Amino acid sequence: MIITQTPLRISLAGGGTDLEAFYRYEDGMVLNMAIDKYVYVIVKERFDDKIYINYSRKEIVDSVDEIQHELVREAMRKTGVEKGVEITTLADIPSEGSGLGSSSSITVGLLNALYMYQGEQVSPERLAEEACEIEIDICGKPIGKQDQYIAAYGGIRLFTFRRDGTVEVEKIGLPDDKFRKLGSNLLLFFTNRTRKAETILRKQKENTSKKLDILREMKGLVSDAKEAILNHGFDDIGPILHEGWKLKRQLAEGISDPELDSIYEIALEAGATGGKISGAGGGGFLLLYVPRHKHDEVRKVMEEIGLRELPFMLERDGSKVIFNIRRYPTK
Repeated sequence: MIITQTPLRISLAGGGTDLEAFYRYEDGMVLNMAIDKYVYVIVKERFDDKIYINYSRKEIVDSVDEIQHELVREAMRKTGVEKGVEITTLADIPSEGSGLGSSSSITVGLLNALYMYQGEQVSPERLAEEACEIEIDICGKPIGKQDQYIAAYGGIRLFTFRRDGTVEVEKIGLPDDKFRKLGSNLLLFFTNRTRKAETILRKQKENTSKKLDILREMKGLVSDAKEAILNHGFDDIGPILHEGWKLKRQLAEGISDPELDSIYEIALEAGATGGKISGAGGGGFLLLYVPRHKHDEVRKVMEEIGLRELPFMLERDGSKVIFNIRRYPTK
């Protein structure tokens, strides 16, 4: 049995420039953070040749080609696992539409677990590249590359998406006390609704050529956020998030709406200095930067309007194997 643990993520700045529709014009750039909420993938050898898959549904099939869960199917094809396994995926949050990158974390975690099942340990770079290939090239999802890379690498990372398709990874290092301090001032609240990211991202992709100036401004905020983190000026993160959210709402219809705008304004009035709807927008989780002395006020008003907090801290590690009992040889 192999179990992998793969983090979810929050994005501070630059989201949207990781789409090929942008980085084919010029390099994209995103500042991303892994959090201590996870997707778990369990791969267990079976005594027979059947394939069992457990997620929100249960599948029992005789061949990889029969699998309905496209991420599992393509990860098995990629890693060469063909039969005689039971695969289970579990998540700390709603598995679809959360805005925390859960689909990409599942893909990275699947690849990591299945490769280890085959006796092969692969690099974060390879996990990220192959997860992008599965989701974007094979499954045709209109998404970017940031989620796969932060799931594989973990920590605080600045990713540069080059026009030739390559990705540069820069680790943003912080001592433990500062790492905890930054994470403690970021709060997540569930908006009580999820959404299909693909619907919004398809509109955003179609609009990219007309929104290049806005996306360039969003990319420019990455350097500001990086400087704030490295200089330990964490309170500058709130205004950066706020500016990014104002820009992001202009990219496509559905990213925000009057209800989400009202929730955000209530948070600002209570003491948050900035925030955004995580991921593509339209629902999922609201990320807020809140100075320590305003935590109680913000939590109180969010509770009053029915939003539940998801407590979290930042996570240094990317996808990793946390349990490994494997018989040799595998099938």
